[in-house]
Amino acid sequence: MEGKRNLLFSSDPKARQVLYEWWSGLDMSRGDRAALRHCHDVNEVVFTPSFHRLRKDLLGEFYVNPESLAAVAGVLSHVKNNDAGSDFAVQMATPSSGSSNARVSGLRFRRLLIIEDRRELFTSMIRTVRLLDGTANIFDLAYSIYWWNEFTKKRWASDYYTKSPTEN
Repeated sequence: MEGKRNLLFSSDPKARQVLYEWWSGLDMSRGDRAALRHCHDVNEVVFTPSFHRLRKDLLGEFYVNPESLAAVAGVLSHVKNNDAGSDFAVQMATPSSGSSNARVSGLRFRRLLIIEDRRELFTSMIRTVRLLDGTANIFDLAYSIYWWNEFTKKRWASDYYTKSPTEN
């Protein structure tokens, strides 16, 4: 039997499938989505049945960090539409129609990059998803939140400023 592997929502087909099925299932179970959306922090997310369904579906094949996964579940409950066409940082830098400014300002973006605490990341990412009108690449967003570290922050900075180099 094959051993467990790291949870890579950005590239692992099985992890992507489980995440997508769980996320799209929130449309069928609006009570679960509402319960997640009412969570004020990652600790509250852990008390919801939908979080435990996601965790259970991943545990057989993947190593799972419950706090990281709780942050992912809570934030993704605010995503209305999956747009896997570009990475999340590029989506933040992309202007809305009729505008030349990034949807997420350079200042707000830089504030995101200095966050170290997962609880603070949780609330800031929910606000960011709202700025994007609930449309996000759920796979890249989940990967980024789950593996929030210096590598992720540098990748985001590169993606954001490649798309919007003059945003300040």
